[in-house]
Amino acid sequence: MRTARFTLDPAFTVGEVNPRLFGSFVEHLGRCVYTGIFEPAHPTADAEGLRQDVLDLVRELGVTTIRYPGGNFVSGYRWEDSVGPVEDRPRRLDLAWRSTETNRFGLAEYIAFLKKVGPQAEPMMAINLGTRGVAEALELQEYANHPAGTALSDLRAAHGDKDPFGIKVWCLGNEMDGPWQTGHKTAEEYGRVAAETARAMRQLDPTVELVACGSSSQSMPTFAEWEATVLAETYDLVDYISLHAYYEPQDGDLDSFLASAVDMESFIENVVATCDHVGARLKSQKKINLSFDEWNVWYTSKWHEIENSDARDWPEAPRLLEDNYSVLDAVVFGSLLIALLRHADRVTVACLAQLVNVIAPIMTEPGGPAWRQTTFFPFAQASRHGRGQVLDVRVDSPTHETKKYGETALLHATAVRADDGTVTVFAVNRSRTEALPLEIALSGLDLTQVTEHSVLADQDPEARNTLDDPDRVTPHQAKGTTLEEGILTTVLEPMSWNTIRLA
Repeated sequence: MRTARFTLDPAFTVGEVNPRLFGSFVEHLGRCVYTGIFEPAHPTADAEGLRQDVLDLVRELGVTTIRYPGGNFVSGYRWEDSVGPVEDRPRRLDLAWRSTETNRFGLAEYIAFLKKVGPQAEPMMAINLGTRGVAEALELQEYANHPAGTALSDLRAAHGDKDPFGIKVWCLGNEMDGPWQTGHKTAEEYGRVAAETARAMRQLDPTVELVACGSSSQSMPTFAEWEATVLAETYDLVDYISLHAYYEPQDGDLDSFLASAVDMESFIENVVATCDHVGARLKSQKKINLSFDEWNVWYTSKWHEIENSDARDWPEAPRLLEDNYSVLDAVVFGSLLIALLRHADRVTVACLAQLVNVIAPIMTEPGGPAWRQTTFFPFAQASRHGRGQVLDVRVDSPTHETKKYGETALLHATAVRADDGTVTVFAVNRSRTEALPLEIALSGLDLTQVTEHSVLADQDPEARNTLDDPDRVTPHQAKGTTLEEGILTTVLEPMSWNTIRLA
């Protein structure tokens, strides 16, 4: 195969990586919370009922901002149900996932969980603009963030949390463009309530950071028109607009699935163009950044089979959306991470959906172990080594034809230069069958050695980690990667995720 090539030069950069790019998402959905992060009867549970084996893996994963409590769940959420003595909290029917919510895990428990993950774990709170509105948003904000001396801040203190929670980032609803959403609205309806809520929240605290709902996917019939209408109402009041995208193979078309990041990059660029068009029309100097606060590989077709059945009858914490990821899925997942990094100048928040059990990198068994899915490894490596300046990578790569995206480069890559001058290259070979020779020219970079070339690949693309075999798939070290006279030379295994560190 022809050699793929690109040049790295510190004079040509995309932008600084915001740590929030490595965020995640905890929703009251299936077993993400209950028997995921929270299981008081588990052998490893601490005094607050948090699974310490899961906490260890969450820290290893390297997540930062964690969005909560939804997702579709938030559009029927009553925040008052989730505070105060646990024994007094009501049980509620959750329309979004046709489950019973016990509220044993609530707002204070979420904040306590973040503190135990570590100082990098920042709250990102979604508010209900489906069945509720401005008044309830302000009440939640006051309860969570006001220091003391008011009814709601004093109520928080009476509940055992004297110090405010300090939530800075707030999502103004969730997927309000979707007909599946409880309280679904038109763009005009949502734009007005989002603007009214944002204006009121800024009266309470001018420093809050607010995320307006964008489109639930680029394939929505209202895509772009929705963003333009919503931003016309909210442009001066919000900081971000959201994007959500999930990918799965369709009709056995694995080549198109491996090229899913083509759609993600197009989505990002189209939303940026729409935001900047609205800003130009309003004659504003402000730039709206993007919060890609739901993204992942998700086998939605499997979910729809359950959703459309009569098998569910309001259970507590049912096993929902527990996709078991293969090596193939992990390579696509890594490519999606590359897409986010390649647009770090405008994508400044991103949340992997979700954190535990539900389409997640971490799986658990009630009363049993926790383990890493294949997708755990690309995220952990990107979070650990993808901090700094993203270098502008423009590949010269062999291509192949895909049904969905046409002619597509086999190499998908980015590179990040850390503050100490070291560089990490993240690269995916999209070919399912052929190794890909790669040469990287280094210009203006004082780098002399390859300190690591980690590969996630397998002879069996369907290999995956399971309860019975939790370590079936792990990264391995490549052989033969060299750096001589400013030229890195390597060969990328077929269908592989690669992390190459240079010093």
